[in-house]
Amino acid sequence: MPQQLHQHTFPNGLTLLAERMEHVRSASLYFMLPAGYAHEPADRLGLSGVLAEMLTRGAGPRDSRELAKALDNLGADCGETAGPFNITLSAGTLARNLPQVLNLYADVVRKPWLPDDELDPARDLSLQDLQGLDDSPPDLCLLELKRRYYPPPYNRNQYGTADTLTAITPADVKRFHAERFRPSGAILSVAGNIDWAALKDQVGTLFGDWTGAATGVSVAGDHRPTGGHLAKETNQTQITVAYPTAPFTSPDFYPARGAIGVLSGGMSARLFTEVREKRGLCYSVSASYDQVKDRAAVVCYAGSRAEKAQETLDVLVGELKRLRDGIADDEVERVRAALKTSLIMQQESTSARAGAMATDWFYLTRVRPIDEIQTAIDALTPPAVLGFLDRYPPQDFTVVTLGPQPLNQTW
Repeated sequence: MPQQLHQHTFPNGLTLLAERMEHVRSASLYFMLPAGYAHEPADRLGLSGVLAEMLTRGAGPRDSRELAKALDNLGADCGETAGPFNITLSAGTLARNLPQVLNLYADVVRKPWLPDDELDPARDLSLQDLQGLDDSPPDLCLLELKRRYYPPPYNRNQYGTADTLTAITPADVKRFHAERFRPSGAILSVAGNIDWAALKDQVGTLFGDWTGAATGVSVAGDHRPTGGHLAKETNQTQITVAYPTAPFTSPDFYPARGAIGVLSGGMSARLFTEVREKRGLCYSVSASYDQVKDRAAVVCYAGSRAEKAQETLDVLVGELKRLRDGIADDEVERVRAALKTSLIMQQESTSARAGAMATDWFYLTRVRPIDEIQTAIDALTPPAVLGFLDRYPPQDFTVVTLGPQPLNQTW
């Protein structure tokens, strides 16, 4: 059966996306509001995370307990996250309960209480997350890599700092909500066993009189990535590497994913085989795709014993450079199988479909049909991936390490 995709942008700028999935009995919504941490005032970093935590602590006519009970009674599986550009609210429920859940979320988005006495508990959670980084050297190193690699404000993280979190006041939270929770630029995506006409009418009723537009992000244009070392007396050295690759908006996106899949994505991938299995240099090694609005990077990680760290870094970079020497058919076949498996699993999950549609619209201002994605995956071949590597060769590496000693970069 062909996909049943729907899209409508209301006069106030709110975009509604939907996919009817007749074979399921559930439905999920995914609401992206332009209030991520790239939009925070520089002296209030961490504000978006605090706001996300406070949104469900009372909304509309219900206090925190009443709202939680109403959502629980509908069997709603809810979440709130702050990303670089958006605060995302998500909820999954039985399809028949979706209209009631949507009514509740209209209050959460438009009429949250944001009570003054809830600021300290919400801030304490953010401070605990920030303090927890000291016990997670890999996360600490990766955050430092992204801070150095991306230009401001793309290089911020969701945690903020102890000083900026402490400085947040109830008025800051309310002001940020009022300025950023606007319909122009907001995306509401719904997937499941839904009725499009009824959904569109309900969203129009709930949000049609909502007004306003949030300002965009101003990005530093002269930024150049710089590597570095975080000195810490640990038994392990954390190694992170980033280099440019094709952004999500590029026709080269799937060849880029293909190249990363050859490197990482299973026990037969090159980094696992060459760095861990053959040489026993580390327990964990990986490469992944990382993106912001208009740019992307391959981000690599390895954790190694301090005495093996230099060799680990050298072998890791050597494998990145060796990609251009040739790629075997079976390597690309493995990558295609993994991408197809992920695509099939996404088709069976209403929450995954709702998230994918919202992400597509945010980056592309359109929703990619599954057939289009399938065709792009099928087109992955060794020549296609090697052609991509000619256009985006692994080079210009930014390296950040954490451990007792800095490492040399002689390549």
